[in-house]
Amino acid sequence: MAATAAPTPVIKVAALCGSLRKGSYNRGLLRAAKDLSKSISGLEIEYVDISPLPFLNTDLEVNGTYPPVVEAFRQKILAADSILFASPEYNYSVTGPLKNAIDWASRPPNVWADKAAAVVSTGGGFGGGRSQYHLRQIGVYLDLHFINKPEFFLNAFQPPAKFDSDGNLIDDAAKAKLKDVLLSLYAFTLRLQGKCA
Repeated sequence: MAATAAPTPVIKVAALCGSLRKGSYNRGLLRAAKDLSKSISGLEIEYVDISPLPFLNTDLEVNGTYPPVVEAFRQKILAADSILFASPEYNYSVTGPLKNAIDWASRPPNVWADKAAAVVSTGGGFGGGRSQYHLRQIGVYLDLHFINKPEFFLNAFQPPAKFDSDGNLIDDAAKAKLKDVLLSLYAFTLRLQGKCA
């Protein structure tokens, strides 16, 4: 009797964009990642909007509870197996909205802890790379475990065109690199969970 193949483990990824701009190229990276995930068995990506979150203010925490919009966000992070950040670079660092979201989800209990993570970025010059290094530093304290390779920095303005007028990723080479990031995140998440990659 032939052995049946084990079912492919499903990894749920919460995707967060540090830019709130509708036409953000970094948000375009997440749309492309979600599209690419359809060709990766067992990988499911959900975009999690950080724009409704209020500025972090512990006065909003009442008797150990958070505002409903904050709690809904925290529950999405808690339910995810891993995190995919698209982190634009503002002044050599992560954006204010992204740091705000990170801080809300780090409030007790820290819902980032022991999750795998990956970060991608696009922009001018170094393609947002400095924001990635700061995000990795933040992750150390949060017990977030970032994949080391491959790294993904994309200069959005270097020919050939990387994005269309709606902010959608159109560069095939960049899509291939982005898919490699997703495959690495999937495999690393399984290893952290003690499952076979």
